Amino acid sequence: MGNHSSESSRQVLICQGRTCRKQGAAKVLAAFQHSPVTGITVIGSGCLGQCGNGPMVLITPDQLWYSSVHPKEVPVVVERHLQGGHPVVSMLYPKYHSPGKQS
Repeated sequence: MGNHSSESSRQVLICQGRTCRKQGAAKVLAAFQHSPVTGITVIGSGCLGQCGNGPMVLITPDQLWYSSVHPKEVPVVVERHLQGGHPVVSMLYPKYHSPGKQS
């Protein structure tokens, strides 16, 4: 197994900081953990510094941020983004991904 930066090093970070947890981040983390994708690591992270917009989900190395993620939305992210390679544009965090920049 090589250490190349393709599928093998992708990570899904779900903020588990206090504010995101109040907004349901633990359930979002559990939803990602129940929808495993080969080659992708799901991690409950420390505060991602975007308090009040959570639960926040950061996908690396794509550097794509999803904000206000609900557990019921996780399967869409898994199917379309993690498996299909197409970010769920409607869920992207507008602070970093303004509409119109994504195709």
